[in-house]
Amino acid sequence: MAAINPYLIFNGNCEEAFLFYKSVFGGEFGYMGRFGEMPSDDPNCPPPSPEEANRIMHVSLPIGDTVLMGSDSTSYSGDAKFGDNFSVSINTDSKAEADKLFNGLSAGGKVVMPMENTFWGAYFGMFTDKFGINWMVNFDENPQM
Repeated sequence: MAAINPYLIFNGNCEEAFLFYKSVFGGEFGYMGRFGEMPSDDPNCPPPSPEEANRIMHVSLPIGDTVLMGSDSTSYSGDAKFGDNFSVSINTDSKAEADKLFNGLSAGGKVVMPMENTFWGAYFGMFTDKFGINWMVNFDENPQM
């Protein structure tokens, strides 16, 4: 069964925000990676500018049965606009489930990134549904949060 988690987008202060959330909720980050740590040979991911290399590419903070996730925006993605700076992230149990949910929910919407294998080892895609809600669909064979 799919798990649904909030995914927050920040304009350069993601690390500060997540350190604050961690101080309130406790726990440990499941993962924190920066744009400068991305492989430079991935054609789908342009290398970050020197100013953006230290920004957060992905962070996860388990809170009970939910995982709060986030990242910073980049010049490639454009600044996050408050009120539109979050996505619903779905983590699935299989590629087939990921494809089914992606295809169903994105019908009539706008695909931002089709489902594909990524450098971080996930099968992943993003879209905005026909109601203007941002979604991410993810399948990890070896989940790291």
